[in-house]
Parts: sequence; C-alpha cells; structure tokens
Amino acid sequence: MASAKQGHLNGAYYGPPVPPPQSYHSVGSRSGCGPCCLLCTLFKFIISIVIIVGIVVLVLWLVFRPHEVKVYVGTASLAQFAFSSNSSNLQYNLSMDMSIRNPNKRISIYYDYVEARALYDGSRFAFDVLPTFYQGHKNTTVLYPAFQGTQLLLGDSVATTYSREKEEGFYYVHVKLYTRLRLKVWVFKIHYNKQKVDCSLKLPVPGSSAKFEGTKCDVDLF
Repeated sequence: MASAKQGHLNGAYYGPPVPPPQSYHSVGSRSGCGPCCLLCTLFKFIISIVIIVGIVVLVLWLVFRPHEVKVYVGTASLAQFAFSSNSSNLQYNLSMDMSIRNPNKRISIYYDYVEARALYDGSRFAFDVLPTFYQGHKNTTVLYPAFQGTQLLLGDSVATTYSREKEEGFYYVHVKLYTRLRLKVWVFKIHYNKQKVDCSLKLPVPGSSAKFEGTKCDVDLF
C-alpha cells in the first residue's frame, strides 16, 4: 500500500502552475558613469597630458641644452654728464660697444626689435633703437648704443646722488636692453619676448684720468 502511494507521488504533477521567479530592481538605479566618475576620468586625462608634456620638454632640453646669451660692454665713453640742480636737466653724451654672444649649438636667434635704455638713479634719461639682426649658432654680434641730449630728471635724490658720485670720480649708469626675439630650432621659429639684459656701468667722470673697465651684463633669457 505504501509503495502504491509512493509511485503515485512520483508521477506527473497536475496541480496549479508554479509562478516564475521574480527579479527585483531598486527604484532610481541607473547604469553608466556618474558625475564623480566623469571628474575622476577628466582628472586622470589632465595628469596624463601634463606628464607627457613634461617628458617632451625634458627630452628637448637634454637634446638642445639651451644656454643664456652672453652680453659684455667692452668700451664706454662718457664725453658729457652734467646735471643742473636749478633746472633739474641732465646733459649727457654716452657711447659704448656691446657684444652679444650666442653660445648655443642648435639654437639661433632673430632679434626683431632691440632697444637700449639708459637710466641714472633709477630714472630713464635716454633710449636708442638699434638695428635688428640674425644671430646664428655660436656667433657674436657687436652693437653700438649711443645716447646724447638733454633730459629732465625729477626726484629729490638725483642731485644728492650726482654730487656724491662726482666727488667719488665715477657715475653709475644702467643700460638695459629690451628685445623681441624669435628662437629658431631646426625649422621651427618660436616667438620669445622674455630676454632681459642689465648692464651696470661704472663710468669715469669726464676729464678724469680713470679708465672704464669692461663690464659683464646680467642676462635672463631661458
């Protein structure tokens, strides 16, 4: 009797249908990348670009090894330098030769604009626009800035500085170069306007027996 019941249970099932299993999705869930994920991807992309650019710059620097331009004032003549405390006018006549040396092997320079400015006691009293030129690899160019005329110099310290330096026998004049450049690397030309040249000159008082000593100028190019 028990075996008959067991055989009946192992047969086909004719009961009500069994419902299929249900899958549940949380309300509001979305697939894809959210704002935080996008920001993270953008940040990684920017970091990668910065690293690549840094590597390229390092490789170029190692290949070309840029060196600063050398500027030197060999001779300078101060034929006149007279300041009137009554009118605050400065009469001047200053000339010099200035050599510019490009020591680079793979970089040449186009000087598209060159202006020399003369300053005394922090005030500009003259300027001279010099000829443009091209400077090849390991090349030296000599310029001849010249300043002559009369200029009004205002300021309480000018007269004091002039009197003191006249007694000492030397006037201290700064000559600065302002340029617009193009650097030529292979066939590429890069506009570069940063070069700064400052020549601090110790000029003997006109008529004295002292002589001008050659002066190396401060240069900021690269």
